[in-house]
Amino acid sequence: MTTVINRTGFLRSRAGGLPRPFWVLFGGTFVNRLGTMVEPFIGIYLTQARGVSLANAGLVMTMFGVGSLLSQPVAGWLADRLGRRVTLTGGMVATAVTMLALGYTTSVPGLVVGMLVLGVVVDAYRPASQAIVADLVPPEDRPRAFGLLFWAINLGFSVAMVAGGWLARSGFTVLFWVDAVTCLVFGLLVWRAIPETRPAREHAEPGRFADVLRDRLMLAFVLSNLAYALVYLQAYSTLPLAMTGQGLPTSAYGMAMAVNGLLIVVVQPLTTSWLARFDPSKVLAAGFALVGLGFALTTLMSSAAGHAAAVAVWTLGEVLTAGIPGAIVAALAPPHLRGRYSGLYGLAWSAAALLAPLLGTRLLASAPGLVWPLFGALGLLAAAGQLLIGRTLRRRPAQTT
Repeated sequence: MTTVINRTGFLRSRAGGLPRPFWVLFGGTFVNRLGTMVEPFIGIYLTQARGVSLANAGLVMTMFGVGSLLSQPVAGWLADRLGRRVTLTGGMVATAVTMLALGYTTSVPGLVVGMLVLGVVVDAYRPASQAIVADLVPPEDRPRAFGLLFWAINLGFSVAMVAGGWLARSGFTVLFWVDAVTCLVFGLLVWRAIPETRPAREHAEPGRFADVLRDRLMLAFVLSNLAYALVYLQAYSTLPLAMTGQGLPTSAYGMAMAVNGLLIVVVQPLTTSWLARFDPSKVLAAGFALVGLGFALTTLMSSAAGHAAAVAVWTLGEVLTAGIPGAIVAALAPPHLRGRYSGLYGLAWSAAALLAPLLGTRLLASAPGLVWPLFGALGLLAAAGQLLIGRTLRRRPAQTT
């Protein structure tokens, strides 16, 4: 009996008390991430399945980054102007259509245009999704809610990486179909089971993106997250190149990154409630610092096991950050500007996705001994910035209605 009670209390502390529409969003996000098979394999698809040169493949993938930069402010505006529900559903339907079009496109100009459009629509769900959570969940439960979404994204993506590699043997077209179908499922779930949560138009204050840009605290928060994202995203661009440059097989990188997925799936649900007891800014700063330390340790590693250990260190830092940025953005944003605030936060990650490979690969080519200490220092700088704005964040009352 005691065991049952303890287990019930454990589950309630991590998942209890959240509204039903949140769980629909959680389930849809998980299904959508289960189908995220195109993006991780897009470089292989372009060069092997379509015979695109490395230079043209780089151009095509750069256009995806440009589209992603455009998507966040646009989707944030749409979420505030047209509504969270229609923006999220529309983004998912548009992504499904674009995925199928890309899967059957053979010309380089067509691929360039398709990847630009995909960059715009594939992440359009993020500002709308974050605004829905902010609208539905009270401030004290938001870190837990955003943390659960983080967990669903990582669990789904981990499965998708394995399944995508296996399904690609049958041809890349099937990956585009799986991705498209899961996007449609997510969009349908949102449309049928999540009510519109945007404040009623007659009660909403007029707002512009310029209002967000005048919020200096939000801008400082976004800049610290941009610095952190530039460090974190090296895991998907510079790290595999550095490892293969040491003579390690590609399987060594796969093993190291498997440690990342495993630790997040296992450790994050166990720590969410405990971390909620502490000041969010300090926890976030600790996570940024630990991620920086983990990447700095990469300098000392030359074996698969050593790199896996470094990945384990920065993954624990990533676990510390789970859910907190979304909760801080929701606390800072007035209800009628939640989409735009989330869009500005997403813009930091889109910019980092575009800049991180450029910075990392150039440093790796020109100063391989400095690349990881420099990114480690950037992680510490992001942590220091978060600590500096932490006191102001604590003084500012959370937006609730």
